[in-house]
Amino acid sequence: MRRTFHLFLAVILISLGLAPRLPAQQMQDRPDHGEHNAKAEEVSDPNGCGPGAIQEKSSVTQHSIRLDGQTIPYTATAGLVLLKNDKGEPEGLMYSVAYTRSDVKDLSQRPISFLYNGGPGSATLWLHMGAFGPMRVETTNAPDFTPPGPYKLVENTESLLDKSDLVFIDAMGTGFSHAVCKGQPKDFYGIDEDIDAFGQFIDTYISRNDRWNSPKFLIGESYGTFRSAALGNYLQERYSMQLNGIVLISSVLDLSTISFGPGDDRPYVFYLPSYAAVAWYHKMLKDRPADLPAFIEQARQYAYGDYAAALAKGSNIGADEKAAVAAKLSSFTGLPQDYVMKADLRVKLPQFMAELERSEGKTVGRIDARFVGDTYDLLEEYAQGDPEGPAVGGAFTAMLNDYTHNDLKFGKDMVYHNSAEDSRGWNWKRRPTPGRGGFFPGAPNVEGDLANAIVTNPYLHVQVENGYFDLATPFFATEYTMDHLGLPANLQKNVSLEYYTAGHMMYLHTPDRVKLHNNIAAFIESNEHQ
Repeated sequence: MRRTFHLFLAVILISLGLAPRLPAQQMQDRPDHGEHNAKAEEVSDPNGCGPGAIQEKSSVTQHSIRLDGQTIPYTATAGLVLLKNDKGEPEGLMYSVAYTRSDVKDLSQRPISFLYNGGPGSATLWLHMGAFGPMRVETTNAPDFTPPGPYKLVENTESLLDKSDLVFIDAMGTGFSHAVCKGQPKDFYGIDEDIDAFGQFIDTYISRNDRWNSPKFLIGESYGTFRSAALGNYLQERYSMQLNGIVLISSVLDLSTISFGPGDDRPYVFYLPSYAAVAWYHKMLKDRPADLPAFIEQARQYAYGDYAAALAKGSNIGADEKAAVAAKLSSFTGLPQDYVMKADLRVKLPQFMAELERSEGKTVGRIDARFVGDTYDLLEEYAQGDPEGPAVGGAFTAMLNDYTHNDLKFGKDMVYHNSAEDSRGWNWKRRPTPGRGGFFPGAPNVEGDLANAIVTNPYLHVQVENGYFDLATPFFATEYTMDHLGLPANLQKNVSLEYYTAGHMMYLHTPDRVKLHNNIAAFIESNEHQ
């Protein structure tokens, strides 16, 4: 994901409306390669919206990859799909790259997975080129900075193509996805607007490519997990498209859990175990224990217990108790006790990032706190950036463009946008739904969507991937969220959690990328036939 360092909304979700059933990927059986133009549907043109503006372009190429001892032939289809509004008017072209195994005889036995990053407003180059696509950008293992080019593209031995066909979707305003005709960014930039767009795209793809009877999975990262929770429910309710599984990578479903809102002490509690893990990694603890998971469990227990109780007292906490809590927090976080006292026992994320290694002149990362960068202003209270982004961003951008142009044969005359330029006007309000919310608006939250998706489809399973050093979506907040979905007792087993000694993008470190692949591959295998 490419995301600015602004703190609190590191999550993802996008949507689509209804689309015409025009042939897009069905060109995959053509023997010739290269970019082609699907015939544009005839539409009225009251606003100068000609056929060229709504033309669906695609490129189909043939490849093979060796995974787990077997050679897998596959078709890569890069292209744009037309989206329409409720009036049937063209409003957007959505870009995706699909990888489908080409020697499959019975598509009903072959799973299909839809993947996307988050933001909101991030393209899907990270999951595509770093985690699960057949080709991977070779970077130095996290937390090392990847030097400038030339870079290298390698076969991805951790691609999920051995278990599932893969469709990587770029949210509107990212990648090559863009509004057309009467469509405007505001038509796509919002929780429900985003879900509509993704829903329309997936419904169109499934119909055009005869995948209605295939096992179906959603795999999202960061805000992509927020999107998946709502999108999974939307697909099942709007299109009667039941899913086999949803994978949430670095998850957040309740944005209040990471937002440090005035008067809300929960985020401080949720972040403490992550602060402790990061301090442990950077060896900032006076008595550093050898066992990280055991140390994290101690932090969990203290956060849930004495720390939460102390914060609940607000200004009524006594001086002695406050000093004792500050000392305990210092032992977990590596921050000076007097700093914790001055912070009133409440250290916000950007303060922690700036303060932990201030004495070394370093700022720690947010997406992956193992990364550190030089601090320009040693007096800054809040970290001014995230060193993880520059460490890998150049390599991903260069190789995504090189690969798309030269291997996928697409988009040489177009600009690929890593992130949406104007997504800060995101509409965080949801459409009125019976039983959702109260009279007053609250923080964006899709827990109810995920719970409803599971309750109405008791065979839907969810697997959550968590990084100990992820400060964008802290694992303790995710645990709290999953424990509070309100699922019936017999369905609570449908949700499982996995952990990595990694950050938000655990696939940037080879051992964790292998573990991530193995966990998700096993999840797909166990849920493709139930």
